[in-house]
Amino acid sequence: MQDPRGAVPRTARLLEAAVALLCRLGGLLGAITGLVCFALVCVSVGWRYFLGQPQPWIDHVAAWLVVGLVMFAAGETQRREEHIGVEVLTARLPRAGRRAARILGAASVALTAAILLVEGIATVSFSRMIGIATNVEGVPLWWVHTLIPLGAALLLAAALAQVVVLACGLEPRGPERKAHHGVPGGRAE
Repeated sequence: MQDPRGAVPRTARLLEAAVALLCRLGGLLGAITGLVCFALVCVSVGWRYFLGQPQPWIDHVAAWLVVGLVMFAAGETQRREEHIGVEVLTARLPRAGRRAARILGAASVALTAAILLVEGIATVSFSRMIGIATNVEGVPLWWVHTLIPLGAALLLAAALAQVVVLACGLEPRGPERKAHHGVPGGRAE
C-alpha cells in the first residue's frame, strides 16, 4: 500500500511541472512578441524619418504586442517569484509566518488573475458580439482582447500551483536563485 502523504506531494510536483511548461511557453511567446514589437518600431522609424512615409498601423500593432508581451510573461514571472515582494516585512517573520505570507501572496495573485480571466472573457465576448473593429483594417478588436484572458489563465495557473506546492509543505521549483539573505541558492528559511 502506498503512503498517502507521499502521493500528495508527487501530485503537487506534477501539477507544478505541467504549469511550469505552460508558463515557459508563455514566456517564450512574450519574448518573441517583444522582438517583433522592437522590429516593427525600427521599421516604423525608418519609414517615418528616412522615407517620410509614416505607417500608423505599426503604432497600433506595437501597442497590441506590448499587451501580449505583458500577458504572456505574467505567468512565468509569477512562477519564478519575480513579482514585487515586501521582503523587508516577510524576512522578519518566523519560518511558518514566511510560508503563510507566501501562500497568502500567491492566493492573492490567483484571486486577481481569476477576476482578470472572468472579466477578460466578458470583454472578448462583448467586443465580438457587437463587432468592434480596430483601426487596422480586417482586425477585429476581440482578437486583441483575447490576449487578456490567455495571460490571466497562465497567471492563475502559476499562482494556484504555488499555493498547492506551498500548502503541501514543499518549496516551489523555480529557476536557480542567486544568494538571497545570505543563503546561497535560495531564500533564507
